[in-house]
Amino acid sequence: MKSLRKEDIKQEVFDLYDAYAHNKLERRDFVQKLSMYAVGGITVPSLMSFLMPDYETTLLVDKNNPDLDSGFITYDSLKGGGEIKALLSKPKSANEKLPGIVVVHENRGLNPYIEDTARRAALAGFITIAPDALSPLGGYPGNDDEGREMQRKRDRNEMLEDFIAAFNYLKNHEGCTGKIGVVGFCFGGWISNMMAVKVPELAAAVPFYGGQPTEGIEDINAPLLLQYAGLDVRVNAGWPEYEKKLNELGKDNTAYFYPNVNHGFHNTSTPRYDEPAAELAWSRTIDFFKENLM
Repeated sequence: MKSLRKEDIKQEVFDLYDAYAHNKLERRDFVQKLSMYAVGGITVPSLMSFLMPDYETTLLVDKNNPDLDSGFITYDSLKGGGEIKALLSKPKSANEKLPGIVVVHENRGLNPYIEDTARRAALAGFITIAPDALSPLGGYPGNDDEGREMQRKRDRNEMLEDFIAAFNYLKNHEGCTGKIGVVGFCFGGWISNMMAVKVPELAAAVPFYGGQPTEGIEDINAPLLLQYAGLDVRVNAGWPEYEKKLNELGKDNTAYFYPNVNHGFHNTSTPRYDEPAAELAWSRTIDFFKENLM
């Protein structure tokens, strides 16, 4: 059988995967519903294999890139999960302090895609920290299904404190200027919005398809660059009210909707990835950080 392509897959299949990836469907129900689309030589196992993340061939930055100083550290999150493991990255050539970026993972811990994104941001001229909110439970387990199950066991407000503690770690780091932004994806998009609410000193926030806060919006000081997927009905439903409040309060915000792409379009590891939209969104992200942090 020929290899599956994104064009071979109905949108309903991507919607099912989104529900599964966000704990709206149990695995058994997900597989059962997928069987409805196993037609014309397409099998359920081939659909499952196609939809699951591929971290072997899709990363954009070699973790041993000679231009990077990148490695794991730990820091204390006294209001959150205690000792948190994180990937800290910066350009090896840096001989002066750099602005910082907190890179926030999805709802499954610090997987290779988020590590890759943090290294990519560092190569653009920043010191980046990518925490693993699964640290109190042993850390990212090596696959996303287990990671999602583990992350469900943690309180999301305690995890928010873990990322605020990462901001404070960077603020006090000898290699950081103290001007710090945040970028996050899915769950990390919600964290990015909430850090804008909770951290007065935050200098910029870029939530990718993240849930919106409903309280504390008046406390936001950071300019916001909000990235949304055109087909992401679930998350997009919260934007009009958020936009209304931001504008009523005079908050600096710019939102982009990328047409005909799914939630997770920036994630290189799954077929939801859309390279043109992802590259445009990323270039806007880096330009935004350079404008507000440098």
